[in-house]
Amino acid sequence: MARVINQRELRNNSAEIMRALDRGEAFIITRGGVMVGELRPVRRQFVSQAGLLRAFENAPPVDADRFRSEVDEILDQDFTPRA
Repeated sequence: MARVINQRELRNNSAEIMRALDRGEAFIITRGGVMVGELRPVRRQFVSQAGLLRAFENAPPVDADRFRSEVDEILDQDFTPRA
């Protein structure tokens, strides 16, 4: 369950709130008693090399030269120095 905090608490206790996020806690932010946002930890997901290889095992092969050519047709990648 997310802890409800107001805008002032978020501003005044940001370091404490960041530590709580590191511990997996979530927050609902209110302003004037009205919920305006949710603050929660980023879900980190580890994918093993074997899992990644399984995900792409049926993918079609990529022709690197053709891929680069198609990207160059779409994007202007010329180096232009800043003035």
